[in-house]
Amino acid sequence: MKNQIYSAIAFSVAILLMPSIFNSCIQEETFSKATVETSQVTSVTEATAICGGVVTSDGGSNISVRGVCWNTSPYPTIENDTTIEVVGTGPFTSLIKGLSPSTTYYVRAYATNSVGTTYGNEMSFTTLASSGTVTDIEGNVYNYITIGTQVWMIENLKTTKYNDGTSIPNITDDTTWSNATTPGYCFYNNDVAYKNAYGALYNWDAVNTGKLAPTGWHVPTDAEWITLENYLIANGYNYDGTTTGNNIAKSLAATTDWSTSTYTGSVGYDLTKNNASGFAGLPGGYRGCFGPFYDVGSGGYWWSSTENDYCSAWYRGLRCYGSNIYCDYSSKQFGWSVRCVRDY
Repeated sequence: MKNQIYSAIAFSVAILLMPSIFNSCIQEETFSKATVETSQVTSVTEATAICGGVVTSDGGSNISVRGVCWNTSPYPTIENDTTIEVVGTGPFTSLIKGLSPSTTYYVRAYATNSVGTTYGNEMSFTTLASSGTVTDIEGNVYNYITIGTQVWMIENLKTTKYNDGTSIPNITDDTTWSNATTPGYCFYNNDVAYKNAYGALYNWDAVNTGKLAPTGWHVPTDAEWITLENYLIANGYNYDGTTTGNNIAKSLAATTDWSTSTYTGSVGYDLTKNNASGFAGLPGGYRGCFGPFYDVGSGGYWWSSTENDYCSAWYRGLRCYGSNIYCDYSSKQFGWSVRCVRDY
C-alpha cells in the first residue's frame, strides 16, 4: 500500500515538473548567442576613429547592449574600453574616442543577449601622429600639430601653384590687383624674401578654387575657425586663464617677430607671447584691396573659405594691440595669409 502511495506521489511530482523541464528544453533549443560582424574602421585621427558593426541575429533573445570594444592588445573584450549603442539588430556606428597618437589599436563589435556576449571579427588601425610635416606640390614643407580635434599647419602657405600643378597668377601691380576678379597671389611688398617667414598673400578667388591646399588638406571654413577658438577658450588658453570670452591671442601668437605696442605689452596684453596652443601665428601683414601693403610685424591675418556675400568673405586676425583673435569679413580683393587644416 505504501509503495502505491509513494508511486502516486512520484508520478504527481513528475507531472508537476514536466512543464519546467519542457520549457527549459525549449529555451535551450530556442535561445543562443547573437551573431555580429565588425565594420571597417574609418575617419582615423590622432585621438578618434569610427567603427561599428552589424548584428545579424539576436539568437532569439533581445539584445540588451551592443557596441565596439578596443584595446592596444589583440582580441579586446567588454572588459576593455567600449561604446554602448542603441539596442537591436542591424547595423550601428560608434565613435571611438580618447585614443593616443601613433598607436595601433584592435577593435571588435560586440552584442549581448540573455545567453551572453558575442564578438565580431577583429579589425586593427593606427592613429595618426599628433605632429609632423606635409609637403605641397612645389616641395615646400610645412609643420603641423593637433589642437583639440583638429590638425593645423603651423606655418603660412607659400605655394605659387595649385595642387594640380598649374600656376597661380602672381599680381604685382597695384591697379591690376585692385581690379582683379580672378585668382592671384603676391609676397609682402612683392618681395620674395618674405616667403619663407610669412608665406604668400592670396586673394579670396584663389582660396575659392579649392586647389590651394596640399592634397588631404583644405583652407578652413569659418566654422572650423570657430571650433579652434571655442576649444582654446574652453580649455583655459585665455591670457588670464579664464574659460569665457575671447582672449586667446597670446596663446596663438608666435614668440618672435611681433612688435610691441602702447597697450600692456603686446599680443594678448602681455609682453610674452607664449604660443601655448602651438599655432605659431606670425605678423605677416596683408595687402589692401587697392594694392598697398600694411602691418608686417604688427598683424597676421588668415582667410577662411566661407563667403559672406558676393563681394566679401570671412577671415581671422591677430594684432599686436589685441587680446583676442579678430573675426570679420573683408573684400575678396584683400591679400591675406592662408593656414590649412587637415581633412577628416
